[in-house]
Amino acid sequence: MKVLLYLEGENLIGKSGIGRAIKHQQRALEIAGIPYTTNQKDDYDIVHINTYGPKSLALLNSAKKQGKKVIVHGHSTMEDFRNSFIGSNLVAPVFKTYLKKIYQAADYIITPSEYSKSLIENYGVTTPISAISNGIDLAKYQPSPEKEKTFREYFEIAPEQKVVISAGLYFKRKGILDFVRVAEQMPEVRFIWFGKINELVIPTDIRKVVEKDHPDNVLFPGYFKGDIFEGAMSGADTFFFPSYEETEGIVVLEALASHQSVVLRDIPVYEGWIDGDSAELCHNNEEFVASLYRTISKEVDKREAGYQVATTRSLDNVSKQLAAVYQRVMEL
Repeated sequence: MKVLLYLEGENLIGKSGIGRAIKHQQRALEIAGIPYTTNQKDDYDIVHINTYGPKSLALLNSAKKQGKKVIVHGHSTMEDFRNSFIGSNLVAPVFKTYLKKIYQAADYIITPSEYSKSLIENYGVTTPISAISNGIDLAKYQPSPEKEKTFREYFEIAPEQKVVISAGLYFKRKGILDFVRVAEQMPEVRFIWFGKINELVIPTDIRKVVEKDHPDNVLFPGYFKGDIFEGAMSGADTFFFPSYEETEGIVVLEALASHQSVVLRDIPVYEGWIDGDSAELCHNNEEFVASLYRTISKEVDKREAGYQVATTRSLDNVSKQLAAVYQRVMEL
């Protein structure tokens, strides 16, 4: 059995959650000892498609004609497409119809969470679906004093300075406006939002906030990976993610794996795996401010419980689940 892992438009979305997800798939297959390729010209038995553009659809149709098995990864839904790019709300119903076509044409679907599985099933899709986490490399995110020092030195953070971080594309759906409004109420705390996307594709109000309409204690430094980002995940005082809609939230897993305090919006995707024992779950900006002050001061400390959540979604566990699905698909 050999698997083709496919990602269309890597230059555009390689820095997104989907881009990180396919890296996790590669590592999971290495752990499971399953041969894989990312080259369409190679021979393969199963194609695991992670994207939904015209090239992805063409590959799906071509593979089916050749008698290959096709898995489509349910990273995207109409719900998480809304409030993202310019015009996304207008075309969201059309996108849903398109997604339904792709999902229905596959032999199997893998989704990152039970929540996203339920959304796709409610579209009327009858293709078999398994919910398997995108996974997390626990070793990569273990706290490191060296990485934390690199993070704090890069941003010139004084030892006594409190820091709240978040990460994501510049989407309204991600709660970026709430991130800024909460920061306005906590001027003595530094807020850093990691991530970037071409600002020409996002609405004007979001662009203005990122470029200039934010308080002095908020920083949008762009996309980071490696020691600075990993040092931020464990070296900040809290990870604050006010997203309104996710299919899982890889950055949340990264924060939990970093033994970091986590403040989240209480949304359906977390049901069944993150609760009030492992994270602060809030409903509005007033609650966010209160929870952030509690976590920053260590009045509440749920880091160990949060880390235990991350261990359940380790790449070791994900590799076993992926291997089981691939075997099932080969027998269809």
